[in-house]
Order: sequence, then C-alpha cells, then structure tokens
Amino acid sequence: MKCLSCGYETEIDQDQILCPRCGGLLEIIVEPPKDFSFSKLRGRGVWRYKELIAGKYKNIVSINEGNTPLIRSSNINDNLFFKFEGLNPTGSFKDRGMTVAVSSAVSLNYKTVIAASTGNTAASAAAYAARAGIKSFIVLPKGKVALGKLAQSILYGSVILEVDGSFDVAMDAVMRLYKDLKVVYPLNSFNPWRLEGQKTIAFEIAEELGVPDNVIVPVGNAGNIYAIWKGFNELVKTGVINTIPRMIGIQAEGASPIATAIVKGKDSPDFVENPDTVATAIRIGKPVNWQKAMKAIRESNGTAIAVSDSEILDAQKTLARKEGIGAEPASAAALAGYIKAINEKVVDKDEKTVLILTGHSLKDPDSMTKAEAKRILVNPLHMEKIILGEINGSNS
Repeated sequence: MKCLSCGYETEIDQDQILCPRCGGLLEIIVEPPKDFSFSKLRGRGVWRYKELIAGKYKNIVSINEGNTPLIRSSNINDNLFFKFEGLNPTGSFKDRGMTVAVSSAVSLNYKTVIAASTGNTAASAAAYAARAGIKSFIVLPKGKVALGKLAQSILYGSVILEVDGSFDVAMDAVMRLYKDLKVVYPLNSFNPWRLEGQKTIAFEIAEELGVPDNVIVPVGNAGNIYAIWKGFNELVKTGVINTIPRMIGIQAEGASPIATAIVKGKDSPDFVENPDTVATAIRIGKPVNWQKAMKAIRESNGTAIAVSDSEILDAQKTLARKEGIGAEPASAAALAGYIKAINEKVVDKDEKTVLILTGHSLKDPDSMTKAEAKRILVNPLHMEKIILGEINGSNS
C-alpha cells in the first residue's frame, strides 16, 4: 500500500483505509499471479476474480453482483459498446465495490458502516449492510437525492442522516466521524478496498471483448475511473493483455473540477463550492479521489470532458430511443461525452470504445419524465383511428 500524498509505504493491511502518516489516499498495489488465466476461473460476477482482489475475507457478503452485460450499439456506432452497470442488484456499479467493502468490514468485526452519498452509494451500502446483518448510517444532502435512490435506502432500513449543503459537506462529515470514532467502517470510495471490487469492470470487459481503444466513464467522486484503469493495469502484469485503453472521464459542466484541470494542464483541480447538474450522481464539487482519477487519465494518455445538462438529457433520450437502454443522467453523460469527443476529434468513430453506464434509469424517475412524449386521452372506441393516424403520419 502506498500513499499518493506523502509516499508512505506499508505491507497490505486490510485495516488501513487512509495513510496513517498524513491522512492521504492509499493505493493498494497488487502483484497478480503470473499464471493467471481467465480460462481457469469459475463462477460469475465480482468474486469470480477473487485471486486478483487484495485482502482476506472470512465472510463474503454478496448479492451476485457483477456479470453485467456488455451491449454492442445497434443504431449509434458498431464500434461502440455499453457496459450496463444498471443491472447490478441495486441498480448501479456501486454494488461491485460494496460487496468487497462490506465483506472487509465484517471480516474486521465492524458492526456499523457509514457512507455519504448522492444516492447510489446509499442504496448499495444499505442493501449490503442489511444482507450482512449490520447497522448502516447514510449521510445525504437534504433535497438533492433522486427519488429512486432515496426510496431504496428507506426500504433497506438504513438510518438516514440529512445535512444542509452539498454531497461534499456530507463527505467531510463521514471522514471526520471515521477518524474520530473508529467504530464506524466507511464505505465511500476513499476506502481503497471498495475500489478492489469496482476494478472487476475492467476484468469483465477484457474477458469478453479484449482491450478497447477507449473506456469512457462518468466522473463524480472519481473512484471508478481509477478502479477500472487499475484493473487493466493488473491484467497487463499477468500478461493476459499487453495494452491499456485510454481512460476518458466525463463530468457535468456544473460539477467539473477534474475535467477543467485536465484541459488546463493543471496538477490539481479548483474545487466547485456549489456544484449543480441534473446528473445528481455526479453532482460533486470536491471529488475525494481526484488524485487517483487524474493519475489514471494521464498515465493512460486519456483526457476529460465536460458536458452540459442539455447534452446529458439528450443523450439519455438517445440511449433509450435508439438502443433501448434506460440509464440515469450520470450514465448518459458518458454518451454525451462520447458524442462530443467524436465531434472534437478526440476519439475516432472507428475506434473500439466502451461506455460505462453506471446506473439504471429507474434510479431517477423525475429525469425520465423530462423527455417529450405523446400522451393522448382517447375514447377506446376511437383508438383505431388514432393509431392509424400516427402510423400514417396524420395529425388528425
């Protein structure tokens, strides 16, 4: 394990989450077995890759997460693929990390877990804590969490703590509680053990498709883009693959500290005090994993792009109406970024590109209703006339 801030190094220690010297982020450096082969693996999902996941787990808390479909585009571009993480048990990619983080908490004998969230982490943490039989506290920015995600957290029985302010306020509170109390196990992505689960996205892509030219990832708290890059790096170490895709991060214009820093060539972001975007899952102005994300982007010769809310909502509608995929706005940001990257010649449409669709559309029902649709009040006896008129293009 190595600190990104001060360079402190230590042997793998599952009880370590933040650097004991400076409080910075720790990287888990895995040296995978040289004889690793996909053909030797058994089972499905995240724990199929257990020999590449650091740590020891007395009890594995799983809801059969992972093994999500990699869907080839039918109507946008034959070289485009969608990794649909919305089909995880609670409807987002967070489940991949949560199975490892909660399994780690249980193995370390923690009885209580906590997480700040814009919604998806809350739903996932609550579900996996319920599965493990332990107590969970979820810290949410009041009034700023999509209805589907809030409803999940309520259903799974978590204790919900609402704060006035943004996600970043909630995140600061969780970090403070973890450092001061030491009795609650944090499930946010500053916990490097959670990213051990999320990196399995890379393993599944490589196993099914090989190595794409580009992987495009929505960026909020910025752990996922690093985790996926980390996964590809570890596969290079095994010799299973010999190249790493370009990692391209997508942020909403109203919450784009990393994209702005990358475009300007800066070493660190200028954080956004009051982030605002329709894509609530990435409405984060002070991403805790910015160092890891910028490392992944730069070491893969990637980039970052900011997209507008209107581009995000257009992309959400395009995904649904051209590909039949219902994804929440943060997921659709990946497609909005891909379209922008094509137009700006950052990505070539002949390059094999995978978009990470991080969450299901049902997470945010309000966003779906923003898409225009014909809703016609009809007399059932006259329905035939309406249908034939629509088929024939008549407005009568």
